[in-house]
Formats: sequence, structure tokens, C-alpha cells
Amino acid sequence: MSVCLASMAYCTWKSYKLTVDPWRLFMVLQARPGCFFLDSSLISPQIGRFSFLGADPYLTLKVGDGDPFVKLRAALAKLPRLGHNPGLPFFNGAVGFLAYDAGVNREKTVRRANAGDPAIPQSVFHFYDSVIAVDHKANALYLCAAGRPKDTLEAAKARCRQRIGELASMVARAGNPLPTRTFLRQQQPSRASIAAGMTKRQYCAAVLRAKEYIRQGDIYQVNLSMRFDGRIAAPASQVYESLRLASPSCFGAYFDAGDFQLLSSSPERFLSLRGRRVLTRLMKGTRPRSRSKREDARLKQELLLSAKDKAELMMITDLERNDLGRVCAYSSIGVDHLRSLETYATVYQTTATVRGRLHARYDSIDLLRACFPGGSITGCPKIRAMQIIEELELSRRSFYTGALGYINSNGDMDFNILIRTILKKGHQVFFYSGAGIVADSDPRAEYAEVMVKAKAMMGAVACQ
Repeated sequence: MSVCLASMAYCTWKSYKLTVDPWRLFMVLQARPGCFFLDSSLISPQIGRFSFLGADPYLTLKVGDGDPFVKLRAALAKLPRLGHNPGLPFFNGAVGFLAYDAGVNREKTVRRANAGDPAIPQSVFHFYDSVIAVDHKANALYLCAAGRPKDTLEAAKARCRQRIGELASMVARAGNPLPTRTFLRQQQPSRASIAAGMTKRQYCAAVLRAKEYIRQGDIYQVNLSMRFDGRIAAPASQVYESLRLASPSCFGAYFDAGDFQLLSSSPERFLSLRGRRVLTRLMKGTRPRSRSKREDARLKQELLLSAKDKAELMMITDLERNDLGRVCAYSSIGVDHLRSLETYATVYQTTATVRGRLHARYDSIDLLRACFPGGSITGCPKIRAMQIIEELELSRRSFYTGALGYINSNGDMDFNILIRTILKKGHQVFFYSGAGIVADSDPRAEYAEVMVKAKAMMGAVACQ
């Protein structure tokens, strides 16, 4: 056990060898209020090193109207600043999401034209004084607890002892056999009804209209999506189990917002901040996977050789460099990996990683505000692309292409982009899928890409 005391801020933590599957920890936690699981189920030593779990927040910040960035900064400012700490990227602070609406509502030139369902707040953040952290690389488990705002030193110490004990009890229960249940991978697909928000003809017509905007010089690229709706009775945790089995990712998440849950298998990092070091990892270029080894190899090679996909990634890389330049020292901005191929269960993707160093006069909220929403899921130039999205898409994006993640009490943060994500609200489910449109896009091929990206989410819903 280690203890930290700095300026009346107090925290404590215990570390153990990891002997329990993080999924079993989640199953112990999932029925508790405000449960979250930031889930690196596709373990990677670099980008999927950590997973984090927690429940029972002491404060919830929901923003329906107004500026969520301003309200989030005010809430974060009240957190105790800890000197010595476990050295983890997240050990206490806030976990939550910003909906796409939180970005588009700030742009006065973007006229909201689409239908508003599913109706959710612009943002929801839960604040936690205790966290379970899993270091997959070191094969270690950490139980962390910290004092809350306005706690006296004695109250903080007592609270930390209580929370560490509760977390230890949860870990012990996770090591015991779980109640007998039918696992999703053993179930036969049901006939769940999933309705697409656009027909193939409608989507192809939207692509053609977007290409006309490109021809006229309004934009260089735009991301066009469609919504899928369904109804299921299964609990959100069961749907998430199916999703992570079908589509493991480094930036997956389960987040209980109270009256709805977000279930994400996102492969895309939006923003990471450690100290002053910023990373964004944008994703453009997709091909489906095939069960045939020969066809699978052909599809991978097709993506690598595609001039269209390469150009699309380069355009968005330049956009992200520009966004980071608003808050980072401009000389610090660079591209670590210009075009990397990544392999997932259902698709191949190409990505680029852009880095920078946050300027001393800016903080994590300034960084979020400067870059939100991510350029890889809007288009270039961003504001004009957002206007065209409102015109051509038939459903308001809501949570889709927003961001979900954590902000630590010391200002460090990590957020995904909310793609490959299901929102479950009661018995209703909503998810979206999209494709990047450029000058030489084939409407039918773009529609096919949308359906490929929706495959894992369709399967997770249909299995219930």
C-alpha cells in the first residue's frame, strides 16, 4: 500500500498481480450505479495498455443546455490536486462523454435541420473517488482511492479506507465463480428487427450531392453517416459482451449514464494528454475482412494501394495538425506514423498518429474545445463539412462521433471517438455507421463500407 498527502489532498492505493479477467470485474460492478468500463479488450502494449473500471460516482454533471466545456472545467477545478500518485494515467477524476451536439451547437453557422432522437444531454460526466486500474503490459491490478472536494483530512482518510475495502471485496468476488448464465457466444441469433434510417438509394443520392459540393470547391472531404434503430429486451451489459466479443478494440467502453448506456467498440483515439504531451490517432480507409485467406490478403493489399484512401487520410491528417496548432506549440506538432495498417475482427483500417506539446497557457479543456468534434468524422474544411452533414443526413448524430473517456484530477486525459458504438435506452437501441466521401468516391462502394462498419453492431443486437 502507498499513501499520498499533499496540500490536504489524500489518496491511497494497493497494487496486486493481475489474476482475474477484467471482464469478471465488470460483471461484479455492472449492476451498480454509474458503472464504467474503459476496456482495452484488444490488448496492445502501446495503445491498449490500460483498462479502468469503477462505479458509485459521488457527483454527476449532466449538461443539456449551455456550454458543457465551461461547466466541466468548473467541476474539474474543484478536484483535489495530488502530488505523489500511483503513476497511472487515471486514478481519480471524471469519466463521461461529449455528444457530437456539444460541438455542432457551438457553431452558429450550422443550422440544425435533422430529427433529434435519441434525445440525450450534450454531455454526462460522473466523478469518482475510487478506480480499479488494470495494467495489461505489467500484468498488474491497482485499487485507487482519493479524497473528495471539501473533505477534511480525516474524512478523506476514512473515505479512502472504506473505498479501498469495497474495491478489494469486489475483486475477491470476481475471483469466485459467477452465477450461471447463458453466454452470448452460445446463443443463436434472434430475429431482432433493425431498421436503417436511409435506403441504399437515399444514401447514394447523398453521396452524389456531397461529390457535387466537392466539385464546386466547398469541401475536400465529408463523412456521411446513417442511423440504425432497433428494440431488444436484453440488458446493456449483455449487448456489450456480444459487441466486445465480435469486435474487440483498444478504446472500447461501457458507460452507464443513468437512463441510457453507451456501449462502444471504438478503434479510434480522439485525444490523449499526458503531462503536456498530446496525441491524436485518426483513422481513414477501410476494407472488410474475409474468411478466405486469399481474399483477405487481397483486400488488405487493395487498401494499402488505394490512392483514394491514402489521399483521404492525408487530408484529415493536415486538418488535425491545424486543430492541434490552436493550442500546442506549433514547432512541436509532427506526425509519428503517417499511414499504418491495423487489423480488426471485421475490418482493416489505416491510421495516422499526430503529436504535439500543449502550450503552457492551455489546459485539457482548451485542447478538447479546440479539436472537438474530431476532423476524421466531420470532413475538411470542418465547419463547412458540418453544415453539409446537417443538410444531407436524415438523423441528428446525437452521441455518434462525439467522444468518451476520462479526465484525471491532474489534467491527464484520454478520449475515444464514439464510432462503432450502440446507445441503449430502455428497450431501444441506436447506432450509426458512416463513410468518408471524396471526389472519386463510388456511391455504391461507400454504401457497402457503411454496412461493413455496422456489421459488429448489427450482430450484437441480433444476438439478443
